[in-house]
Amino acid sequence: MQELVRNRLEGRKIIIAGFGREGRSTYHFLRRIMPLHPLTIADCNMNVAADPEIINDDKAEILTGDNYLENLQSFDIIFKTPGIPTAQLPDNLDRKKITSQTDVFLRLFGRQVIGITGTKGKSTTSSLVHHILKSGGRRTVFVGNIGIPPLDMAEQITPDTIVVMELSSHQLEYLTRSPHISVLLNIFQEHLDHYNGYEDYQQAKFNIGRYQETGDFFLYNSDNDLIVKHLAACKGCKHLAIPFTNSKNRNTGIFYRDSKVILDLNGEEQTVFDDRAGHLLKGQHNLLNIMAAAASCFLAGIDEPSISKAVRTFSGLEHRIEYVGKFGGIEFYNDSIATIPEASIAAVKTLQQVDTLILGGFDRGIDYGVLYPFLAASNVNNLIFIGEAGARMKNEFEETHLPGKSLYLARDFNEVVEIAFRVTARDSICLLSPAAASYDMFKNFEERGRIFKKLISEYKK
Repeated sequence: MQELVRNRLEGRKIIIAGFGREGRSTYHFLRRIMPLHPLTIADCNMNVAADPEIINDDKAEILTGDNYLENLQSFDIIFKTPGIPTAQLPDNLDRKKITSQTDVFLRLFGRQVIGITGTKGKSTTSSLVHHILKSGGRRTVFVGNIGIPPLDMAEQITPDTIVVMELSSHQLEYLTRSPHISVLLNIFQEHLDHYNGYEDYQQAKFNIGRYQETGDFFLYNSDNDLIVKHLAACKGCKHLAIPFTNSKNRNTGIFYRDSKVILDLNGEEQTVFDDRAGHLLKGQHNLLNIMAAAASCFLAGIDEPSISKAVRTFSGLEHRIEYVGKFGGIEFYNDSIATIPEASIAAVKTLQQVDTLILGGFDRGIDYGVLYPFLAASNVNNLIFIGEAGARMKNEFEETHLPGKSLYLARDFNEVVEIAFRVTARDSICLLSPAAASYDMFKNFEERGRIFKKLISEYKK
């Protein structure tokens, strides 16, 4: 393994762009296999220059400050980390020089990888795949967007290990190899601040299947028009493309019939999940996640009884339509992960009895046009808005739809909770599903969700 990487990098001028978690991991990996090779580390954080991990490395040059990316063109190989937006790269940079930890890992272990991406649902689906594999007795590791850089686990991977990779668009940007089993759940507007345009984001997502080989499997949501468009344009793709769908009118690929998930390969139908005993993941969007996870594990060699048993015991993840509890006669749900309108719509549809919906946060310029008619026709009576995105949503909703809903603009989450307790009907639901990013007031969506839960549980009328 090490020899393959060393042969590609030996004698090349290498820079690691970004020295966060993945940048450090890449540095450690390269030092394990090439302890004396000159490396350059670039990061906007001035403190990196005094970092104890690299300050005594006399083969490492450190670039910091506002102009840390300006000399990228002088390097032969650029390890770009996910935290560096593509939009910040110099316009004249030869993109063929760019690689990533994800690409190196897939070059080494791609035949053993189940990779999952999507604007929404990738964490739930990846976690479910890992849960099924472990429950089925398979040796497996879980890496990627969950916070574990894949090369950190390289030495633990044996020939019989199945690697589950949750992949963000940032990790997929510069690939030359895709996973053996790739899952593309959906593509919606997201991370527009990272890319030069929405099309670039779409292309990055589709890379999960673009570089597969003959014998690989590409599982895709055929209900998502953007995915279908990119698949049709992928003339050189070598994979076997297998659609999955919620439509009751389709009986090809992966579909749901008679309380079973069916996989149809070459006209031969096989049950991959028996749902007659039920499962704990609510909503039609989660049914799609289950279909993708079950079929992926079946293709990886897990039998249907093992898959069905594992799915029934999987309870989902924090901040994803998470039940907080009943307080003051109101049921509260935390769906802080919802940072786009389509996710908020799915949450309202899943819970059905939502009386109060909390929306807003950091404004990234997302088009909320799909949200307003849905809310106007829904049974949601109270809309609490917060942040710049919330203020824009409130104004646009008022401009485009007739009155009939009660609208509130809160200054902070303390006021959000106060309004929620005051206006939400008893024995109904208050849902935090913001349709916006969190980093105007919080460091991430997890912090937003946990503070919301804390404020709810501690609220005194």
